[in-house]
Amino acid sequence: MYLTSDKKKEIFAQHGKNEQDTGSAEGQIALFTFRINHLTGHLKNNHKDHSTRRSLIRLVGKRRSLLDYLKKKDIERYRSVIAELNLRK
Repeated sequence: MYLTSDKKKEIFAQHGKNEQDTGSAEGQIALFTFRINHLTGHLKNNHKDHSTRRSLIRLVGKRRSLLDYLKKKDIERYRSVIAELNLRK
């Protein structure tokens, strides 16, 4: 499996306050970004996998709504997340 509990803890420790902080917007955005990157790679090899494509689109929408929320609440946290995860060109 590509996403083990150890990998989740590592992502939350790196982008959240600590590895127990699974509810912060930054941690959730980082986790969604990891999952989006994995599914994108999967779809490059399996372009007819429509259920995975639908899951990818839903994840992108969830990440987008979290980013919009963070932008509305605290623009500095939004900018730091964008810079850390390289989401913009």
